Amino acid sequence: MANGQSAGGLPDENGDLLGRADELRHLRHLVGTARNGRGGSLAITGDPGIGKTSLLTAATTGLVGIQLVSVDGYETESTMPYAAIQRLLTPLQAHLAELPARFQQALRTASGAAGGPPPDRFLIGLSVLGLLGAAGQATPVVAVVDDAHLLDRESLDALAFVGRRLEAESAALLFAGREVPEYTEQMVGVPSLRLSGLSPDVAVRLLTRSVSGAIDPAVAMQIVTATGGNPLALVDLADDLTVAQLTESSFGDEPIPVGRHLESFYLRQVRLLGDDVRLWLLVAAADSTGDVDLITAAADLLGLPGDAGDGAEAAGLVELGQTVRFRHPLVRSAAYNAAPGKDRRWVHRALATMAEKSDLSELEAWHAAKATLGTDEQVAQRLEDVADLAAERGGFASRARVLIRASSLTPQGPRKYARLVAAAEAALQSGTAQLAKNLIDEIDEDALDPVAHGRLTMLGAEHSLFTAAPTVTRGSADLLAAATLFHGEDDALEQRALIKAWECALPSERLTTGLTWTELGERLRDGAEVRPGCAATILRALSALVLLPYDDAVPIMREALDAYDTMDEEQILTYGHSSVALATALWDNDARHRCLERCASAARDAGSLQQLDSALWVLSLTEVVGGTPRRAVRYMEQVRELRRAIGYDAEHVVNVAVLAWSPATRDQVLGLTEMILAMGFGGVHASAVSALAAVDLADGRYEEAYAHLKPLVDDPFFHVTPMTWPDFVEAAVRTGRVEEARAFADQLDERALASGTPWVRGVAARSRALVSDDDAAEPHFRAAVAALEGTRATVELGRAHLVYGEWLRRRKRRKDARAQLLAAAEVLAGTGAEPFVRRANGELEAAGEPVRSPGDGRLPMLTPQEQTVAELAAAGRTNAEIGASMFLSANTIDYHLRKVFQKLGISSRRQLSDRLDRS
Repeated sequence: MANGQSAGGLPDENGDLLGRADELRHLRHLVGTARNGRGGSLAITGDPGIGKTSLLTAATTGLVGIQLVSVDGYETESTMPYAAIQRLLTPLQAHLAELPARFQQALRTASGAAGGPPPDRFLIGLSVLGLLGAAGQATPVVAVVDDAHLLDRESLDALAFVGRRLEAESAALLFAGREVPEYTEQMVGVPSLRLSGLSPDVAVRLLTRSVSGAIDPAVAMQIVTATGGNPLALVDLADDLTVAQLTESSFGDEPIPVGRHLESFYLRQVRLLGDDVRLWLLVAAADSTGDVDLITAAADLLGLPGDAGDGAEAAGLVELGQTVRFRHPLVRSAAYNAAPGKDRRWVHRALATMAEKSDLSELEAWHAAKATLGTDEQVAQRLEDVADLAAERGGFASRARVLIRASSLTPQGPRKYARLVAAAEAALQSGTAQLAKNLIDEIDEDALDPVAHGRLTMLGAEHSLFTAAPTVTRGSADLLAAATLFHGEDDALEQRALIKAWECALPSERLTTGLTWTELGERLRDGAEVRPGCAATILRALSALVLLPYDDAVPIMREALDAYDTMDEEQILTYGHSSVALATALWDNDARHRCLERCASAARDAGSLQQLDSALWVLSLTEVVGGTPRRAVRYMEQVRELRRAIGYDAEHVVNVAVLAWSPATRDQVLGLTEMILAMGFGGVHASAVSALAAVDLADGRYEEAYAHLKPLVDDPFFHVTPMTWPDFVEAAVRTGRVEEARAFADQLDERALASGTPWVRGVAARSRALVSDDDAAEPHFRAAVAALEGTRATVELGRAHLVYGEWLRRRKRRKDARAQLLAAAEVLAGTGAEPFVRRANGELEAAGEPVRSPGDGRLPMLTPQEQTVAELAAAGRTNAEIGASMFLSANTIDYHLRKVFQKLGISSRRQLSDRLDRS
């Protein structure tokens, strides 16, 4: 490990670290459980010198029957995407062939060994998880990551992902890093251990064993207090911290700021060295990779004698071997900071020259930038080239950082700010929203050309959407402005901006500002003519939805909807979400579900968890209308699992429309809807209110249902509002407003005739039955049941049976009524639509039939994660496919399935399917 064994590594009488018995026991337990097939991780944090490296070394030294792999973080690699991953996994390459092809390809692309689409960092995480699992099948693996706060962002994100998902692998992952904000944020969700100073009695023992000669107990306690029990400070500063110095510095009653004091101590040691040794140490510190050949070559170029490094080793500041290892990062910092700026730039130029000769383009650009004073377009261009390479490997966080540096070296003008635009785009793509916003605020719009200005405008709208900012209501107008800037300059970007303008209108719906819907429709229509292709087909269909009568729009929308089935994975990721509006407008829930599942599958394959998160959210929303609340909950469970995987708090992730189906949360939902509306998310508000209205209908609160729906139908929003018409018809009929209901039943009939899908034919027939005279109603009830049978609209089918049964009971046809009501109860059972189940049971009781237990389809003895695994397995998914859905390894899925089988007393997937069907 890069820092060697610090003073915190001095052993006690038993060979363990002084004062670290509990911590060492914890780490050894993790290693032991890894031997037994239960993976785990731990992130150790603490101040410099506190003993993090020593603890890792003590826990992993002398392991038998374990494959130990390790990597240290280096500053020079912090902008080289996946550099740490590549070094860590090199010893495990023999197991690469055991991974699925897409994981192999992702790791090779990330390392630069193969070309291909840039892999998402979470796909790399899944691949690393798989590789550790595969290697662990042969020999348990312990992976150690020291100075983790210095890792490149992509490697750390991927490894933190692995740390959260290790469960049934024979592998342990141990981190050590400083508590800097960015590192702490990235490691959220990984079990952590913070090292504090040694207890006073242990610290005194360490001090007395480390100093030469006797030390007064009172002085020893003052030194321990001053250093806060920091092991490295106790050893390295002990001889400096006399009682007089403690008194003079007024640190007698409070701990010394150890990092600053230690660095000053090492700075004094560096200044005592001869000129050649000090310059050699500067070369090693400026390099920071520990590459002996590169350091030696640069030192030769600077005219240093070949034994200059020996003097640094003799002084105890470095250890020379296959790599150059500093005693502690603070030694490197002191060696670097002791030199004047001109010497540092001189050394960086030498390192850049030697890196270029070794074809290390990324390292050469990094050193060239460090050697540059002021601006230099040539160096800036080299950095931009490195940033492009980072993007090809999926390193968008690294790309952002490199481009920021490139911009700082660029002379004033459009190119400087264009690089900042590209940096902000990369930052947002990597999920670093605050950095993206900071960069946006720095950019001078007037200095940009039209395309760069359009990208900046587009970026601002996407940032608002990404962060759920109140400015989301202006997002569509801003994207139209971006499209105008792209017009005649970049056709592809113009069409992309226009599709995004439509998609951005969906969260805010009626609250959208800065444009009229006619203006939006016309811009979409005109954008379709810019150039042919998928985007043109979609734009033409969206403009038809906005501008044309429904009958005229249907064939154009159908053509676009059919086009989604022919798209490849890249296209479906780019355009798939726009299918939701078109499929919903056509009342085609099969096509809607198929396209969204393809989006989710493509996002999983690409490892793009942000796009997968979006797809799962939308799938959950669409299941509320045209599906079942239970399936909506299942998708939300996957969202929560995903959020946990990437380190977010998943417990507060809610789909308010799903929440509305639970009577226990009704008041909470009512409060949330007002808050959501105030935030500008009119679409989310409308979906929640519509769900509340459906529950009101089930519970017989017809006036409340009518009051919820009336504002929505009076102010329609394209494809969304017609989804509420069937419920509005029932609410209006039940409250005596039959003529008002009939008008909407007529519109549903028109939609059914134009579209012809089973879903709309079924709800139209049900609505027609409700507004018909008794003598004319029955054929419509039967038509509703027949149309909805076998569709995804399970709740709608159950409701068709229910209202038919209610109508039959009122007609005194008790036998026929019981048949329909029993069918309703059976269809609705397990859908999560419990209010309608209760209503069906109430009708059954009135018809003389025993009440059935509603049940929600969940097996109470299973955890939510086990339930999800069980349902996916019962649906025929393989362990690998389930693992991809839940961001777990196949080993972990197998482990959970064994627990499910044990809890349910079964032994096969076929029995599992039967058990779930009966639940």
